[in-house]
Amino acid sequence: MALDGIMLKTVTRHLKELEGGRIGKIQNLSDEEILFHIHTKNGLKRLVINVHSNTNRVYLASYVPEIQPEPSGYVMFLRKHFSQGIITSITQAGYDRILVMKVQAMNELGDRRILTLYLELMGKYANLIAVSEEGLIMDALKRIPVFENSRRLIHPGARYELPSQPDKQDPSGDVTIDGSKPLTDQISGFSTLLSREAEHQLHEGKTWKQFWQQLEESDRLYWYDDRHFHIIPLSDMKTEPRVYDLMEGLSQLYRQREEKSRHKEQFGDLIRTVEKEKKKQQKKLPRLQASLEAARDHDKYREYGDLLFAWQGTLKQGRQAVVQDFATGQDITIPLDEKYGIRDNANRYYAKYHKMKRSLDALQEQIRICEEDLVYFEQMEEQLKHCSYEDAREIRQELENGRWLLPKKGARRRKGKSRPHVLEIPFEEATIFAGRNNLQNSWLTHKMARRSDLWFHVKGYHGSHVILQSDDPTESQIRMAAMIAAWFSKGKDSSSVPVDYTQVSQLKKVPGSKAGFVTMKSYRTIYIDPDPKTIEAILRKRKQ
Repeated sequence: MALDGIMLKTVTRHLKELEGGRIGKIQNLSDEEILFHIHTKNGLKRLVINVHSNTNRVYLASYVPEIQPEPSGYVMFLRKHFSQGIITSITQAGYDRILVMKVQAMNELGDRRILTLYLELMGKYANLIAVSEEGLIMDALKRIPVFENSRRLIHPGARYELPSQPDKQDPSGDVTIDGSKPLTDQISGFSTLLSREAEHQLHEGKTWKQFWQQLEESDRLYWYDDRHFHIIPLSDMKTEPRVYDLMEGLSQLYRQREEKSRHKEQFGDLIRTVEKEKKKQQKKLPRLQASLEAARDHDKYREYGDLLFAWQGTLKQGRQAVVQDFATGQDITIPLDEKYGIRDNANRYYAKYHKMKRSLDALQEQIRICEEDLVYFEQMEEQLKHCSYEDAREIRQELENGRWLLPKKGARRRKGKSRPHVLEIPFEEATIFAGRNNLQNSWLTHKMARRSDLWFHVKGYHGSHVILQSDDPTESQIRMAAMIAAWFSKGKDSSSVPVDYTQVSQLKKVPGSKAGFVTMKSYRTIYIDPDPKTIEAILRKRKQ
């Protein structure tokens, strides 16, 4: 479900700490998600506004999410008019799902003016609209022409008007409930989910005043699933909720879904290229294997040629010849090409025999390359699920170097070689490094790591190369490195994931193989259960 008016009231109360703050950088996380850096007396705050139709919400982020490298046109507009502005007030429009943020900003002439940002969190109509002092729309993240919505025109130059609201009771006052109507039709700001909970608690004997006080005092988010969550526990749910501080809960709510959406926006061409190449190898491999099986039967064609030459005096030109096999004494039917005589058919079978015999080595080599390429693209497909923008940029460079992807027009090539953006995690007086693409894996293993360092890789899955740098590795350091290796792999959602580890001195690069492929002389295996909370806390702390 989307946020309802009551939940937004609690969110607005938390956002009051931004009043008096100065707006700094403005960036877009995705096409429908914007990040404001706001400098307040309590330090830097990161305000995230999401107007996606299914995940719209507003919250204070505890760490910096992945930023889109190129700002959208609307973000450039916001930077021009709102950057360095002072937030004078943050309020809610009644109990509607509309947040109103007043900003004192300067125009090009240095004159002060009060601009307004209206954040409308109304499902598929969610929007962020900038309005001038005169009440005219300056621009909107989603422009809505009159032919799409005849009741409201959201377009630069049009006059901004709040959506019309039906006459409902104020939930903070004396409420009179009509049992014949749903609460959503009687009380402002109530969603179906909250109305059902209110009816349940009132039926259990609570007064309206007690129920409302519970809502006003809450600063937690009770999360059951993507459709059931609110600022109070829900009595009719059969499962225990995950309980978060309100802002942290809103940050986590649709994080995985949004990361997938951002990845498609930022690296869509990489994902499509890798998927296309993987499917190409998957189709190619069975054809090569079938050709190899046929080539292994090449002796049959030599025998056909021998028999045709031996019996040519008794055979006539036609579609087939039936001759006796000298070794078994049984009759053998040999297909013939009617256009050629018996001798020519025999020579054609000899030519086919020699060709298939020569092709054996070539087919085996092609199958080896095809299998290697298939593993390579499956591994790259897994890497794209975990990568940041910098990781994806390196994957793009790798695909361009391999001629699988053409360089973007106008893209600038960086001069010189830079260090890959490996993940570096301090842990208990040791440092753990994780590579999230082939270039990072190769650089970590063959250039950065010392021969005495421990190297980790999940067994039986595609995954990261992980290096543990510690003068005296402890069990907890080894288990953490193994957990990170399991986390950045296809086995992250499994239990008892086997992770192989060894000293870097025991690794050998496979000659002629692609980046990131190694063999181990000796190794040990540890079984680990990836703990999402532990890993996410470490990654969040690193981003902070």
